[in-house]
Amino acid sequence: MAREDIYADLTQLGAKTELPASPDEAVLERVPNPQAGTAYTVRFTAPEFTSLCPLTGQPDFAHLVIDYIPGDWLVESKSLKLYLGSFRNHGAFHEDCTVSIGKRLAETLAPQWLRIGGYWYPRGGIPIDVFYQTGPAPDGVWIPETGVAPYRGRG
Repeated sequence: MAREDIYADLTQLGAKTELPASPDEAVLERVPNPQAGTAYTVRFTAPEFTSLCPLTGQPDFAHLVIDYIPGDWLVESKSLKLYLGSFRNHGAFHEDCTVSIGKRLAETLAPQWLRIGGYWYPRGGIPIDVFYQTGPAPDGVWIPETGVAPYRGRG
């Protein structure tokens, strides 16, 4: 397959694309992994992720770290950005947002391995950190630490 052909089915990249109204409406696109058969780690960091509290409607903020070891597919990054942005007006608890994102990515990509860390900023004085992964990490692949320190407040 020619390299250009792996992008032929993308509908969002290179086009003006509105932010989806909800995660259910968001389209996660994938492309064939040109390095299939090679174990390597891909990391996406979203330090300004937002969603809404489902009860109060107040905004919640998180720093997300998504690591995966691709199988046959890679996530197209613009579609991931739009998917994550679709949570901006979505009401769900921290746990639901974090785990739903991890499961949707795993379903779409069928990676060898995936993990997501949701480092949520405090509401009511309590930060909530949520972690999900699809199973044990394969041996022989470098998976760096997330690099996100636990919340310590000011100073």
